[in-house]
Amino acid sequence: MWQQLISSLTLIAIVLIIYHHLGYPLLLRWLSKKTSSIKPQTVKPQAISRAFQDSASDADLPRIAIMVPAYNEAAWIAEKIRNLAALDYPGSKLSIVIACDGCQDETAALARQTADEMACRHLNITVMEFAENRGKVATMNEVIPLLACDLVALSDVSAIISCDALLQAAASFADPAVGVLNSHYQIYQPGTGGEETYWQYQGLLKTQEAALGATLGAHGAFYLFRRELFEPLPADTINDDFVLPMRIVAKGYRAAHENQIIALELEASSVAMDFKRRQRIGAGNLQQVVLLKQLLSPRYRGVAFLFTSGKVLRVLSGYLMVFALVGSLLLAGESSVFLCLALIQSFLYLIAVTTLIFPAAPTGKLGHTLAYLVSGHAASLIGSLRYALGLEKGRWQRVTALSASDRRPFIIHSNQRQSSAMNPITAKTKRVMDIIIAGLGLALTLPVFPVIALAIKLDSPGPVFFQQRRIGQMLPEQTRIFNILKFRTMVVNAESVTGAVFASKADPRITRVGSFLRKTRLDELPQLINVLRGDMSIVGPRPERPEFYQQLESAIPFFTERTYGILPGITGLAQINQGYDTSIEDVRSKVAFDHSYALILGSFWPWFRTDLMIMGKTFGIMLSRRGQ
Repeated sequence: MWQQLISSLTLIAIVLIIYHHLGYPLLLRWLSKKTSSIKPQTVKPQAISRAFQDSASDADLPRIAIMVPAYNEAAWIAEKIRNLAALDYPGSKLSIVIACDGCQDETAALARQTADEMACRHLNITVMEFAENRGKVATMNEVIPLLACDLVALSDVSAIISCDALLQAAASFADPAVGVLNSHYQIYQPGTGGEETYWQYQGLLKTQEAALGATLGAHGAFYLFRRELFEPLPADTINDDFVLPMRIVAKGYRAAHENQIIALELEASSVAMDFKRRQRIGAGNLQQVVLLKQLLSPRYRGVAFLFTSGKVLRVLSGYLMVFALVGSLLLAGESSVFLCLALIQSFLYLIAVTTLIFPAAPTGKLGHTLAYLVSGHAASLIGSLRYALGLEKGRWQRVTALSASDRRPFIIHSNQRQSSAMNPITAKTKRVMDIIIAGLGLALTLPVFPVIALAIKLDSPGPVFFQQRRIGQMLPEQTRIFNILKFRTMVVNAESVTGAVFASKADPRITRVGSFLRKTRLDELPQLINVLRGDMSIVGPRPERPEFYQQLESAIPFFTERTYGILPGITGLAQINQGYDTSIEDVRSKVAFDHSYALILGSFWPWFRTDLMIMGKTFGIMLSRRGQ
């Protein structure tokens, strides 16, 4: 009798494990396709770059408040604020709150200092300091009710956001049924290949879940919700980014997912850090099932199916895996079926454990994926047991506390990078546009070249053109160096005594004609030849000088990565928002613009609209002589 009971329970456990990991994703994919083919096709209002909006359309946009909870985030807070300064959204409609929850480092001081930088002064930013570290949930419960806005965005300090994220969000919330909007989460530097595969899989699941009515929760890196729908969370809430969105879903609103809103996690994680984080997630998963058990009711239909298949079975998976293996081993001597099942399970666990102990072992993608799944379910099992035993208090703690000096080892070096995330269609279209625009630009401006050349010659002795080595596109095996072409704007041998130095305001080395050429950006016309050669693009990050590169890479986090897989540009987000570099701080503030631009290259239309906006603003700067 007991054998029959154990065999039945073991088979049920195996079926549920297979269903959760294979059957559910396949069924979800089929249902999402079927649902999208049945539903009437609706067109989401397009998120148009603000450069093409008039004041009336700006006035119609929702008021958005971005809350950034922070606990000992001195290593990241400055880069976070510079990224927020690069977001394309009307300043009158945007407010930012940095909520410092009992920070014991310089987070608040650095936040205020960064907010006062030239590139960030347009932000309506408030830095709130709480004397005691009470936890993230307590901070949210106190701050969110004070926000005067239509939409609240919550974002982690170590995540940077694509520059058109808020415009995309405003377009999504034009649908009154949407109560929560989740972004597409990416990890800049996954700790393992399994971690990268897992988050790609999770992103696909959330897109398919959204087609059925609701994504299961959100990711704290960046998500938005309607301010009016917020209710204070229980003080011991562990995973607020699940409980808060699903409470809104329980009220009848939809949780949407927007792939074009990208949240890029910059903070690298080790295997040990990830294991601790997933223990906490496991504890939170069990708590979520308890707090949101009403979502299991059949009246929630698709949401109930998603919650049961995606969340409840995730909580149970660790227990089911243990029971399935033990049951198969107990019955292996009585049945050839269970003997085969025991051998298969043992073999898969052997691969996973081998990969965990020896990461360099040639187990392939399967090995790394299995290792990440097994370690994840083990962490979840431990975490859920801790919660059941009352050992998990729900207090917000950083998994790791990085100092500024600790950040550099986490940067990927050129021989470790993967291929660029640029959409292949975007890459081809961008190159075609470069050739067409550069060709037309040269054809239209060549008659002006002799006039500029004559003015330069009459103003100061020396050559008409100026060449200088610059850092170009970074590739896995090499970094390209090229000679940039410009009309000369400085006296000859301007750096013969000083060596390579940054430009300065009222720089005495700049000639009178050079000053005019810089203000109108006409000095950059010869760079159209660099574009045709393939050294540069019309739009992209600013190419830096090799002489400054080591100094900048050491002083600025993620400086090197800004041109990985991307051609530097004649103009770009950084160039239209700031002038020439006069110090390392000028370059530092440009890095946020460069990374924001890189994020949108994964989607065609956001990139296309942004490039048009940048080129339009560049033309305006040239006509108004506002170049620096």
